[in-house]
Amino acid sequence: MATTVPAHAPATADLAIRVRGVTKEFGSGGAVARALRGVDLDVAYGEMLMLVGPSGCGKTTLVSIIAGTLAPTAGDVVVLGHDLVAMTNGAKVRFRREHVGFVFQAYNLLPALTAAENAAVPLLIAGWRRRDAVEKAADVLDALGLGDRLANLPTELSGGQQQRVAIARALVHEPRLLVCDEPTSALDAENGRITMELIERLAVQPGRAVIVVTHDSRVYSFADRIASMEDGRIEAVEAGPRRGAARG
Repeated sequence: MATTVPAHAPATADLAIRVRGVTKEFGSGGAVARALRGVDLDVAYGEMLMLVGPSGCGKTTLVSIIAGTLAPTAGDVVVLGHDLVAMTNGAKVRFRREHVGFVFQAYNLLPALTAAENAAVPLLIAGWRRRDAVEKAADVLDALGLGDRLANLPTELSGGQQQRVAIARALVHEPRLLVCDEPTSALDAENGRITMELIERLAVQPGRAVIVVTHDSRVYSFADRIASMEDGRIEAVEAGPRRGAARG
């Protein structure tokens, strides 16, 4: 399938992410597995791009490279003005800590910490005083409708509430890139919709880019653009319902 470039593809000056010719191979010799095969992708500031496709097509590998947790075998990756290919591992750690937020399917909350403490973890890692970090995390949780659950442990929260804590943790340090890997797949339809509405309201900002990896077609309506992957390649990039609604 030929790549479809939507009429409103982002202009170069508006790009938060620019990926060109990216390949990723695992293994060596005759046991090489090619996860990505020459991927090109642009993501603009202020948009939510959804990355879709069957399991094993390379979605998680691609976003791991964009987030700086995995190095490409070849190609160029520029994110938020930073050349990730040229970065040292230490620089990538600082880049992620300062600029990237992650939301995962499994929540990954620390069981011994309260909701507020879990949400404060990125600030604590960055060296904030505990009291200040927890106070800021409480503000974010309040905006997510969990102001009355600050002292609850993860086991005392529903799945939807735990995902909101995970969103708070991803946003508390005000990252410029938010990466969501299957954020709704463990939730029912109602909680999935609520989760995406919260991400849209709090995360989609002019100075931030949002990438959502998903198999959940129920949330496609929140996408500005949808990039479809197959066998390590992006086969099509199309305007999503949210962009059409915004342009009315």
